Amino acid sequence: MKVTLVGLGHVGKSLAFELATSSFVDELVLMSRNQEAVMGEVLDLRHGQLFVEKPTRIIAGGEEDSAGSDILAICASAPTPPGMKDRMQLAPNNVALLRSLLPPLAGLSPKAKIVMVSNPVDVLVHYALEITGFSPQQVMGTGTLVDSARFRQLLADEINIHMEDIRAYILGEHGDSQFPAMSCADAGGEPLAPTPARYALFEQASKAGFEVLRRKGYTNYAIALAAAKIIECIARDTKHTLPISIAVDGFLGVKDVCLSLPAVVGRGGVEQILHPLLDAKEQADFRHSAELVKKVIDACR
Repeated sequence: MKVTLVGLGHVGKSLAFELATSSFVDELVLMSRNQEAVMGEVLDLRHGQLFVEKPTRIIAGGEEDSAGSDILAICASAPTPPGMKDRMQLAPNNVALLRSLLPPLAGLSPKAKIVMVSNPVDVLVHYALEITGFSPQQVMGTGTLVDSARFRQLLADEINIHMEDIRAYILGEHGDSQFPAMSCADAGGEPLAPTPARYALFEQASKAGFEVLRRKGYTNYAIALAAAKIIECIARDTKHTLPISIAVDGFLGVKDVCLSLPAVVGRGGVEQILHPLLDAKEQADFRHSAELVKKVIDACR
């Protein structure tokens, strides 16, 4: 399993550490603009390989070193504007960045799966598909995976159940128009009632990323772990169901846009897209997310 990781900011470094200490990556290629800093990261990670179960070959590379990658993890991003309130502010510069980065990488690894981590992730997944010409099964983004994890943790604390035993998704845009799919949330087959208190927990979960950003200036650990989980699902063919950003397949009449829906992830990439039974308001919320993301996609042309 060969993974090329592009971009070594706070998130990229955290993801590199997680992948270097996993047991499912055989070769890890790190790419970034500052080659000297990349080499420092590589040396630091190599020095710790004695302490991991299965050592990973880690190199500082360029485009040519990425050839034959199974997975391309994209963490590269334009700088975050001070006081950023909306991830969509990053769209124009990050779409331009993808237009320069992706063609050579895709050409050298035409069968690779792309895991998009950079924001605005839904817009960037759409453009990754467009720029590379890859199939919808090959391209996915972290989407609302972390948002949903935060929500499940808060629900678990409320009802005193392990968070892995709760099925509750935040869907749609990874951004302001995301929504909780309470109509299909359950624990042990018992529906979770859509109480005002639980909608308040959703609001808390949806704002959590910006709370971390406000306090320490960036987010890195949770999103890196989420990206590593997607990569592990591909590498180990686990076929876990994850709420990730994918090309919507006509669900609720939505097409030509990428949003988060539950998807089965395995060696083939996005192997299935699941269609949750949403109530009327949730369906409207999903379509609203699609409209907002589509506007930004069009504005970046």
